[in-house]
Amino acid sequence: MVVAPHDFLGAGSYLVDAAQRWTLFLDTLRRRGQQYEAHMAEPAPNVLSYRAELVCDGRSLPRPVNYLLARIVPPEGMAMEETRRPFVIIDPRAGHGPGIGGFKADSEIGVAMEAGHPCYFVGFLPAPVPGQTIEDVGRAEARFLELVAERHPLAQGGPCVIGNCQAGWAVAMVAALRPELFGPLILAGAPLSYWAGVKGVNPMRYSGGLLGGSWLTALTSDLGAGVFDGAWLVQNFENQNPANTLWTKQYNLYSKVDTETERYLGFEKWWGGHVTLNAEEIQFIVDELFIGNKLACGDIRTSDGTQIDLRNIRSPIVVFCSRGDNITPPQQALDWILDLYDSVDEIRSYGQTIVYAVHDTIGHLGIFVSGSVARKEHEEFASNIDFIDVLPPGLYEAIFTPKAGADSDPELITGDWIMRCEARDLDDIRALGGNDIADERSFAAAARVSEINLSLYRALVQPFVQATANPAMAATLRKLHPLRLSYEMFGAQNPFLAFLDTAAEKVREERRPVEPDNPFLKAQEQVSRHIVESLDGWRAAMERQAELVFRTVYGSPMLQAAVGVDPTSPRRPRTAARSPLHAELMARKIEERRAAFDKGGRLEAAVRALIYVGSARGGADERGFRAIKRLRREGEHARKPTLDEFKALVREQFAMLLIDRSAALRAIPDLMRNEPDEAKAETLALVEQVLSASGALEGAAAERFEEVRQLFGLAASTQAGTPRRLAVATRRGE
Repeated sequence: MVVAPHDFLGAGSYLVDAAQRWTLFLDTLRRRGQQYEAHMAEPAPNVLSYRAELVCDGRSLPRPVNYLLARIVPPEGMAMEETRRPFVIIDPRAGHGPGIGGFKADSEIGVAMEAGHPCYFVGFLPAPVPGQTIEDVGRAEARFLELVAERHPLAQGGPCVIGNCQAGWAVAMVAALRPELFGPLILAGAPLSYWAGVKGVNPMRYSGGLLGGSWLTALTSDLGAGVFDGAWLVQNFENQNPANTLWTKQYNLYSKVDTETERYLGFEKWWGGHVTLNAEEIQFIVDELFIGNKLACGDIRTSDGTQIDLRNIRSPIVVFCSRGDNITPPQQALDWILDLYDSVDEIRSYGQTIVYAVHDTIGHLGIFVSGSVARKEHEEFASNIDFIDVLPPGLYEAIFTPKAGADSDPELITGDWIMRCEARDLDDIRALGGNDIADERSFAAAARVSEINLSLYRALVQPFVQATANPAMAATLRKLHPLRLSYEMFGAQNPFLAFLDTAAEKVREERRPVEPDNPFLKAQEQVSRHIVESLDGWRAAMERQAELVFRTVYGSPMLQAAVGVDPTSPRRPRTAARSPLHAELMARKIEERRAAFDKGGRLEAAVRALIYVGSARGGADERGFRAIKRLRREGEHARKPTLDEFKALVREQFAMLLIDRSAALRAIPDLMRNEPDEAKAETLALVEQVLSASGALEGAAAERFEEVRQLFGLAASTQAGTPRRLAVATRRGE
């Protein structure tokens, strides 16, 4: 066989390139280790890219915790508006350190400040205060929100709180206990319904049952002398994608070491910032939430016996999730709605507004760190948070469409997208997939087995483990954790990497990247693809086996009967209880609203007409809301309510139309009885402007508007659908 000379040259250039890349790869790992050591030596390690000022140290509270409230200092030239509601971003304490919500300019913090909102950040220190509990953390977060509200007395609306991942369920619990502290609540990638998922797709939910329950959590905490190492939580994330953990992440750095180093180091600074939790904290999380699934069903109570019922939340709840998220799939983010409510009317009866958005592809971490997500979804949430706040109670899906030059009233659109909230019902949530009754019984059986195993561990094993463990041994075990070792073995203490100081510098000076069409480089890429495919195949096989074992063991009618789960019951094992007091209060409220159908004036009539006509469209978008803001400020004879007053007015008029639409509409002439014809015409024109901001009135909406015109006592329009432009109103006085 004869080998051409250029093939030898191709091999030589590839070997040089590979050797240089390997040197730079090792140097990057060394820099990562040094970065890790320096980061963990900081008094309050975080990865915020913004300067922050401490507002409150949770260690100074009556029940001290390791949480901190900080004000984000706006970059130079960026002004915050005093009347804008503040945003409070709370990061997850799920094994990593804080800061991911403000990791870069295109982040939750960045887009909120860009929209003019003051921003605050709730982070935490690496080690918990001895004895602190999840309830103590909730009390601290409530105090933080009180302080934020006190610092912004001119703000219209309560603070918007963003709970990322594990912080989502935590702030939802606080909002259920202290609803008066919250403006809109955004739950980003946050699990609230822990058993939910789709067969063959979401295997992580089986982990607790396959491990025999939470006894292993207690054992790990006992070996840590009462402290749980968050690195084990990070390890759970790693285990979900072995191809990325064992190969892709490292190979991506090696193959693109000339351009990938800084991005890699930036992410690893957060990924390797492991924190710890008290044994009481992690046991609560695993027993009450992950395995017990008690939050959505109202089965969690505080130390004084207060029930945590998510139906007590009065602020709008925005749920942002993704089909590409294998950690918190849409079912775990949304199925709590099915646990709590039987219909959308029941959601409305509690005065709740729930808006959800489902991304098609982004992964779990991308919900918080992706720049494209920040520039689209988070930017739209931030710029339209007041719009969300005044939506009538109900269930909506947020739809984002690209802004186009032909859009109606483009001056009312902020950014590159139009946000529209479309009315949905519970069947839309069910259509995403989820458990059947048999699945629920299997998870209920796993929860009971967990309780039994934990009791056996505590009675038979825990005393011996606790007697053996001590702080010194626990610190050694944490230091020897595989994830920590992967950083420290490349740190400054490794003498075998000292040669990289000069070797890496010389490689950078003499760098000779290989040509993209080099056959050996192509072979390298092919080998990498085969490795990834093999690891993905192994993961899929293990996940199928895990699901099969879980369903076989916990789906057994004999086991279910033995642990107290009725295997023949047609009802789900755990459902949220309905309070008869709520039904009684609702009946009383309905009668009060019936009596108020004809109470009010021009503003009440306008809002009632807006809701009646607008509901024919099945939703609303941001343009309509911005037009409404103008409506509530215009008019010589109109009241000028605050945002909170206007929100209450919208909800009241919406409720009246739900109770008895015909009677509520017949009362409109009574609301306008003291208004001259000129004022009626002006009010109707403003209503038409608002409705037309999202496009010309057509079909049922146009018919309803003509019905409203008659109720106002005005002649039919000869130019329906061609109202005055809002720009004219703007020039006239806004």
